[in-house]
Amino acid sequence: MSAHAVIFYVFAAITIGSAAMVVLARSLIYNAFALLFTFFGVAGLYVLLGADFLAATQLLIYVGGILVPLLFGVMLTHKLYDLDLKSGTTHFFPGVIMAIGLFAILTATAIRTEWATGAGRPPAPTTAEIGTQFMGPYLLPFEAASILLLVALMGAALIVRRRKDA
Repeated sequence: MSAHAVIFYVFAAITIGSAAMVVLARSLIYNAFALLFTFFGVAGLYVLLGADFLAATQLLIYVGGILVPLLFGVMLTHKLYDLDLKSGTTHFFPGVIMAIGLFAILTATAIRTEWATGAGRPPAPTTAEIGTQFMGPYLLPFEAASILLLVALMGAALIVRRRKDA
């Protein structure tokens, strides 16, 4: 077995194992830390695929921009309100049935798909090419998506904001 295959299996095991912990752990803090390892495992898989931009985005956005504030929020509110942040497993058997069904669909799709084999293209940085595409022919959709996300963020802040008369 080659070194790339071993590294792939290590990252795959980290990703799958920590994703299972996210779903099965009862403590919210354990869920969040398992999610951290899941994000790192996915970033490692992106690096193995030669997608350096996606790996960096995975680490910056998901780990730095979403998970770290989530961890701070969970850890600070846990002590502040003296809450018992444990979740019970509800609907375990329907979840297992859905997971098995999704696995069967993905397996059938993977078996029916003709996969490209061979050497492929050599790993090369993709960030400059993505930036050129974003600032060239895809500038309008890129800006439209950014405005849509800004409006969604403002709407979420408006919904969460407390009213003075309440």
